[in-house]
Amino acid sequence: MHSYHPVGHRPHGHHGARRGHGHGHGFSHHGWADGEGGRGGRRHRVFDSSELRLVLLKLIADQPRHGYELIRAIEDLTGGAYVPSPGVVYPTLTLLQEMGHISEAAADGARRSFAIAPEGSEHLASRKPEVEALFARLAALADARERTDGGPVRRAMQNLKMVLMDKLERASVKRETIHDVAALIDEAARKIERL
Repeated sequence: MHSYHPVGHRPHGHHGARRGHGHGHGFSHHGWADGEGGRGGRRHRVFDSSELRLVLLKLIADQPRHGYELIRAIEDLTGGAYVPSPGVVYPTLTLLQEMGHISEAAADGARRSFAIAPEGSEHLASRKPEVEALFARLAALADARERTDGGPVRRAMQNLKMVLMDKLERASVKRETIHDVAALIDEAARKIERL
């Protein structure tokens, strides 16, 4: 029997790292692995450091952007499944600038925008298959998010939440009832896992 873990929350060490770049956290076949940005307070890493550089470089090549726009662009591409943190994005932009791949463009108020440099365009061209694979990964994350956050499932989860709140917040609820409810939820989780 496999152990059950909530969707999008994998235990540490469940997935191996990709190639050993960055911090050693990679993209799992479900799209999530511990370490980077995600909603709900949980942090998930999707790219290693070299992969994130390519994603940001491609987005800047499409049009000049500043850090916040890049974060929002990645969030939009994944349907909200992945939101890189500023603490990862901004140092990566600094590194890309130091590498000569991007240059500072016209300022947008207090925010610095970046444009692609000739060296960056050449680098993207030389890594085109990898760039395409990375953006396919982003699209897969969006598809997975849509499936797991689909209407019928979301409605059922909300219904379960309301029933649990109504039942378990009563002062008269018995400990046996709490254990029975937990057993029912565990059983449902096991059945879903076997689908």
